[in-house]
Amino acid sequence: MDLKALYKISYGLYIITSKKGEQINGQIANTVFQISSDPATVAISINKQNLTNEFIRESKVFGVSVLAQEAPLSIVGQFGFKSGKDVDKFQGVSYKQGISGVPVITEHTLACLEAEVINEVDAGTHHIFIGRVTNAEVFLEGTPMTYAYYQQIKRGSVPPTAPTFVPKQAEGTEKMDNYVCNICGYVYDPAQGDPENGVAPGTPFDKLPDDWTCPVCGAGKDEFAKE
Repeated sequence: MDLKALYKISYGLYIITSKKGEQINGQIANTVFQISSDPATVAISINKQNLTNEFIRESKVFGVSVLAQEAPLSIVGQFGFKSGKDVDKFQGVSYKQGISGVPVITEHTLACLEAEVINEVDAGTHHIFIGRVTNAEVFLEGTPMTYAYYQQIKRGSVPPTAPTFVPKQAEGTEKMDNYVCNICGYVYDPAQGDPENGVAPGTPFDKLPDDWTCPVCGAGKDEFAKE
């Protein structure tokens, strides 16, 4: 069975936020979809292990911030590969409080919406939250980040708790000059370099600056292994 067939399903890339009392948290998600228009209703899928899941179940509200295609990998790493149990994910990030009290991200995003949970479905490792949209706002016109663009162009990855996570399978002969981050799975391809961080295409891994770090999770070069 070739689970890469699942990659052909279309997804976006979003920051889901919620609150618990005075606390706020957020995470990256790629499962957000509209169910109906009257009333406007959306659904999201959140892993049960994630802190954001706990916050949504407690407050019954959530926010969705739509990432722009040009958003840097660092913001995906901030909200996708770190835990709100350990760090303040909103440090250094521009956001505002929505009408429901949930934070919505205002940088590198095109739009946001807020929703009130009206139903919850147990989906094994995840909860599916169905929410009635209570507010929506467009910040910028542009192209939303898609999961395909994130993987193929940005060369990003997803954590094991993501609904679209697929373990790596043996694929036969691979290029041996790519390097993979042991922490988040980001692939450094010398042919593409890391232009967002000043590394020109054609730069081999061993020629990267000593202080270069993974553009997704911030891991150092010593956390990379040849693919």
